[in-house]
Amino acid sequence: MKKIILGILVIFSLSSIAYAEAIHPITREMGSGTRGAFVEIFGIQKEIKGKKVDAISQKAEVTNSTGVMVTSIANSKNAIGYISLGSLKDNVKALKIDGIAPSIDTINNKSYKISRPFNLVTKKENPLAQDFLEYAIGAKQVIQKAGYIATKENSFSSKKPSGKLVIAGSSSIYPLMEKLAESYKALNPNANIEVLQSDSTTGVNSVVDGTADIGMVSREIKDAELKKGIKVQVLAIDGLAVIVNKSNKLDSISKDNVKKIFLGEITEWEEIK
Repeated sequence: MKKIILGILVIFSLSSIAYAEAIHPITREMGSGTRGAFVEIFGIQKEIKGKKVDAISQKAEVTNSTGVMVTSIANSKNAIGYISLGSLKDNVKALKIDGIAPSIDTINNKSYKISRPFNLVTKKENPLAQDFLEYAIGAKQVIQKAGYIATKENSFSSKKPSGKLVIAGSSSIYPLMEKLAESYKALNPNANIEVLQSDSTTGVNSVVDGTADIGMVSREIKDAELKKGIKVQVLAIDGLAVIVNKSNKLDSISKDNVKKIFLGEITEWEEIK
């Protein structure tokens, strides 16, 4: 009888192991403003020589754009990642954080605290860049229709400067910037605007080295970057959404558990309570 009971326990144990669902965390690449904001907001950091640094587990899969992140989560039932709220698609599910769903309303009323600024940086003054920035930062309808929070609303009349404007950087800001560039060109057909997506750090560096007129940065600007002579303006406020596959039964997760997943301390879904 004892052997039968022992055998049943062994089978049950092996069955539990077989059906344990391993979490598949997906992160953005180093240099991504979305990654930088995510790490800072969730405290996914370790201290080295008195300085806090990114501590996302090396076991996390790395993607190099918002689009790839969404596709990866949509195609992997155990995946979890993070994106800009404005980039959220209906092929993935955004989790509530500590019971609060991400939305423009919950960011505005400050109940959803997972948000960051969309910054634009410049270095050299340029009539076309100035005219475009005046339009973009005050384009409340375009910004909010795209799913972000505008910080200003300006009445705008273009001076219609001509020339080429190169805007480079964050892939999170890229979709909004394309909409702003398109609507601006309807007001100023003299403008030729090229929008290039990469990451926030590249956006800053491109402005510093003169290959771009405006840099898109989806995180706070670092002191070391400010020392390079750049000027910063806030374009909009964006929420970060933690996303999973639509088949995932989880609807809400604590901020602390998100941190533990990306540190590599929680590795299976059944550990989340």
